[in-house]
Amino acid sequence: MAARTLADQVVTWQRVYGRHDLPWQGVRDPYRVWLSEIMLQQTQVVTVRDYFARFLERFPDLATLAAASLDDVLGLWSGLGYYSRARNLHRCAVQVCRDHGGEFPRSAEVLQTLPGIGPSTAAAIASLCFGERVAILDGNVKRVLCRFLGFDADLAVRANEQALWAHATTLLPTRQLGHSMPRYTQGLMDLGATVCTLRQPDCAACPLAATCVAKREGAPERFPVKTRKLKRGAQTIWLLYLSTAGRDVWLSQRPTPGVWAGLYCVPLFEDRASLQATLPEPWHHALVDGPVVRHVLTHKDLHLHPVALSVPDSGLQPTADGHWFTAQRWPSLGLPAPIRKLLQGG
Repeated sequence: MAARTLADQVVTWQRVYGRHDLPWQGVRDPYRVWLSEIMLQQTQVVTVRDYFARFLERFPDLATLAAASLDDVLGLWSGLGYYSRARNLHRCAVQVCRDHGGEFPRSAEVLQTLPGIGPSTAAAIASLCFGERVAILDGNVKRVLCRFLGFDADLAVRANEQALWAHATTLLPTRQLGHSMPRYTQGLMDLGATVCTLRQPDCAACPLAATCVAKREGAPERFPVKTRKLKRGAQTIWLLYLSTAGRDVWLSQRPTPGVWAGLYCVPLFEDRASLQATLPEPWHHALVDGPVVRHVLTHKDLHLHPVALSVPDSGLQPTADGHWFTAQRWPSLGLPAPIRKLLQGG
């Protein structure tokens, strides 16, 4: 199949059958496209919808986001996970306002120089907003192209991924790029998300089925090939949940780098003895152990042991660093999801 024919089929399919109800679609606003692309990394659409709406309400444009404090950004991001995305989001907004006059660069090459924007995200912004002829290669698109081409080289090898990117570039539209590139880019993402899914792909609904190598071989789920597996670990953490009768809680900001870097958190300890050693001895008998919580991160599982302690008033300083936060203040802070749940009594 010629590259033009493939591109035309994807563009035509997207116009009729693609997704059109997502709040960041159908716009050429690079701020909205960028925000959605960053949020959608490692996060499902159903979760991103609400966060996207709240972010736009609080930070309607790039200048507003750049002018905000990182604490405000992390507070709104709280619960979405992968918090380095939020830190890079803020850094990127500041840099675009400072170095680019508040306007996103129009080329993928320059976009990649900004914090948190990799090659695929840069290509998504450039193609969707500015019609640049550049290929994206997110997870959904890799799957579609590997199956269509019968590309069975191991994507855990960087050279093979680069080879797939070269194939993706040859398949791009060549005409009316201002119209075709946004449709084509969105169409590939939509195909991967709704038709050419990881398991049980709906080949009967796919516009590329007639010439798809994986469909012809009867083994679409064999593609893509990626052998390297992430080695998972485990860590046990003890949490000291200090509160007062007035519902103030003791929190400190986590150091960078490290788990939950930059977020506000209850004091963390390697074991219960270390936790207990930081407190005056008369308080030891009042410690209350809660149920252990398993929190799953990308690379490891955290086994969290919460220990609660109610103290007389907020005039005391239980640990060397940190502050008391009122019940009205702490909900707006950037908190790790399990810590927020703990403070909410969940």
